[in-house]
Amino acid sequence: MTSKSLLYQSFFVVILFLSYSFTAQNKKIRVLFVGNSFTYYNNLPQVVSAMAKSQDIIIETKHSTVGGSSLENHWKSERGTQTRVMLELEKWDFVVFNNHSLSAINKPENFIDYGKRFADLVRTKGAEPIFMMTWAYKSNPLMLPEIEKMYKTLCDQTKSDYVPGGPLFASSIKYRPDLELFHDNIHPSSNGTYLLGLAFFKYFTGKSVNNIPTNISTLDTNGQILYLIFMDDLDANFLRQLVNEFSFKTLTLKTEQVITPKK
Repeated sequence: MTSKSLLYQSFFVVILFLSYSFTAQNKKIRVLFVGNSFTYYNNLPQVVSAMAKSQDIIIETKHSTVGGSSLENHWKSERGTQTRVMLELEKWDFVVFNNHSLSAINKPENFIDYGKRFADLVRTKGAEPIFMMTWAYKSNPLMLPEIEKMYKTLCDQTKSDYVPGGPLFASSIKYRPDLELFHDNIHPSSNGTYLLGLAFFKYFTGKSVNNIPTNISTLDTNGQILYLIFMDDLDANFLRQLVNEFSFKTLTLKTEQVITPKK
């Protein structure tokens, strides 16, 4: 084989590799958000999708949420929940679970039990479970240690990842107590949902959130711009820096740990 042929062959291999890498990075993923008002306040699933789209990444999201519902309610198809049906009828890559905000504290055995059931179920459907670690109520920051402990226990037992909503809320309040993350005593304000959206973007992509826009928008059914969140520039800058500097596992890091050869 001539050196010229080898050069062409090497060039072809490089092109294939770059093409594969580009395709892998831009692969559409489908995410189902399961939970309650902590998720549907300010349309968190749409916010995550819109943030991704602003960076030319496709994260297609849907939600199965009912106010005040627990994972037990979702498992038993109570209170009008449709989660079991959606898991049966549609194909998902990831399913994000948000349990009732008090379940980790008031019903720890139930919290672990139904978290495990859903983790096992979604894996039989070819999806990966993710848990959104919830936050302490505005009136009682002392809730967080028990919530954090229980989510970490559940994720250890199910070998699942979590997105640290509660610790991020606590960190923001520590550095910027003036920045209101709550709509009321328990639900996120638009600032809080923006923070959660950034965390999910970082988790799913492993990328910096520096270029996420200050105002988040999508398109309505008529193809016109529909604004989801308006943020103050300084507040958005702070939350982007907070999420960038906050250490937690992302899908990219998880993948690198799997494919990096041992030395």
